[in-house]
Amino acid sequence: MLDCGLDMTSTLNFLPLPLVQSPRLSKLPGWVLKDGSTFLDKMELIDLSTVDVILISNYHCMMALPYITEHAGFTGTVYATEPTVQIGRLLMEELVNFIERVPKAQSASLWKNKEVQRLLPAPLKDAVEVATWRRCYSMQEVNSALSKIQLVGYSQKIELFGAVQVSPLSSGYALGSSNWIIQSHYEKVSYVSGSSLLTTHPQPMDQASLKNSDVLILTGLTQIPTANPDGMVGEFCSNLAMTVRNGGNVLVPCYPSGVIYDLLECLYQYIDSAGLSNVPFYFISPVANSSLEFSQIFAEWLCHNKQTKVYLPEPPFPHAELIQTNKLKHYPSIHGDFSNDFKQPCVVFTGHPSLRFGDVVHFMELWGKSSLNTVIFTEPDFSYLDALGPYQPLAMKCVYCPIDTRLNFIQVSKLLKEVQPLHVVCPEQYTQPPPTQSHRTDLMIDCLPPPMSYHRAEVLTLPFKRRYEKIEITPELADSLVPTEMKPGISLATVTAVLHTKDNKHVLQLPPKPPQPQTGKKRKRVTEDAPELRAIKPLLSGSIPMDQLVQTLEKHGFSDVKVEDTPKGHIVLFQDVETLIRIEEDSTHIMCESDEALRVKLQDLVLKFLQKF
Repeated sequence: MLDCGLDMTSTLNFLPLPLVQSPRLSKLPGWVLKDGSTFLDKMELIDLSTVDVILISNYHCMMALPYITEHAGFTGTVYATEPTVQIGRLLMEELVNFIERVPKAQSASLWKNKEVQRLLPAPLKDAVEVATWRRCYSMQEVNSALSKIQLVGYSQKIELFGAVQVSPLSSGYALGSSNWIIQSHYEKVSYVSGSSLLTTHPQPMDQASLKNSDVLILTGLTQIPTANPDGMVGEFCSNLAMTVRNGGNVLVPCYPSGVIYDLLECLYQYIDSAGLSNVPFYFISPVANSSLEFSQIFAEWLCHNKQTKVYLPEPPFPHAELIQTNKLKHYPSIHGDFSNDFKQPCVVFTGHPSLRFGDVVHFMELWGKSSLNTVIFTEPDFSYLDALGPYQPLAMKCVYCPIDTRLNFIQVSKLLKEVQPLHVVCPEQYTQPPPTQSHRTDLMIDCLPPPMSYHRAEVLTLPFKRRYEKIEITPELADSLVPTEMKPGISLATVTAVLHTKDNKHVLQLPPKPPQPQTGKKRKRVTEDAPELRAIKPLLSGSIPMDQLVQTLEKHGFSDVKVEDTPKGHIVLFQDVETLIRIEEDSTHIMCESDEALRVKLQDLVLKFLQKF
């Protein structure tokens, strides 16, 4: 199984979860069912208990892991890099914390009935597979799920049941993010997900190892192909500076890891020149402290420039200096120390980017009524207009600066020309222009041969077959082989061996010695493992010269020998005895009526012209 991401856009269908009772949200009119019956229909696309291995490409692609490992009967192994696991834990911990600290007094599920769902207002009535939507998992389930993960390093080779070998490669997108190579001895499949060719904080993408792939599965491209990340960062800084100079506050809904590291680095270089050195920056998250610390200790997973700083020694990220100089402060929540230190105007980084739960809900309620304040959206996962829906009418300014460093279509075309896979497999959406920009044929994958596309719940047969297996031979068997030169430079040897297969690995071993005949009356127990040995017949090669064969036959007393040509070879006829020899390219047959001695004699004469090996 390749990744297990959690689609959280369904949260946009729900009201925000405020930390304190919100009179405005609680007064919103409810929806009442007019008609329809009630039943709940559940459906699973695949039996996840049959999955043996899950490969995780980055920490955003593992958010559904507890649902699989704890509730689906999964007993296999999960492979991921250490930063992916540790930062994934932080994202899950933050999510659980945000949900559990605002318990719901009531729960409802009858609306998931298809007959009821079709009566709901859009977009809920068009939502796909609402019956599979789940409650958020608990921290206990998170810890249990993460305990099933086996840590791996870049380029480490992991054998899976002897059938294939998998290996993670740096994808350049996030700390510890990986592309995966899945290969047998003769076939190679590359899984490219969430990759970046831009120079940011992670190790650069390993492109060379993707070459010579039979199939390249491509997914996780940028969600905003028309937005340049560098341009978006520039807009982010200028809008932030403008708001603060005018006495307003800036709210940045974000995840606790990833782009925030790059934003803080850009602000570090920008704040003095923009005159923002006295403006406080607050990072509020239950895992804020852990996130900032983890980013500093995973040195070997960082780009070269940041790795060299570790040996100076300097912290690889400048936010360490921002914290030391009190320009950046981090808090687990808005309660406690933050309430005492809070000064305005300020910049707040907090979650969740959906604006449906977390401390961001409080700040939207607090600052939404003033046009001096600005909310800047940098995460591309959610539609900012849908996210703002429950807070309308809104006086604060809204700026959309989505920063997505993943591959765009121009970079994909360049990558595919570089690595030249035989076949490309990708989601259907990547093979056609966006619906809102149907004229933009540059916003789609264009390669030769055309990519194989797939859509949700489709079963796809990859365009290659396993034709060969690798077989090893033991040194003892190799030592016993006697090659015979067939022609200059080419030698052949017959191999008589026992094929031993275990865990999809095949080894040729010396056959056991034939059992010695028993002299005593005692019967020896025959071992069940000993294979049955048959008499070894020599292999024959070469061609039979007809003129020399006739001369040899005549020397040995066979007279009146005639040779007839056939489409496949020759027939040697003996007139005095009812016998013939049919000689073809790949076989020789001696046919004589009930005279075994004659047949053996002719066989010996024919064999003189052939090589045995």
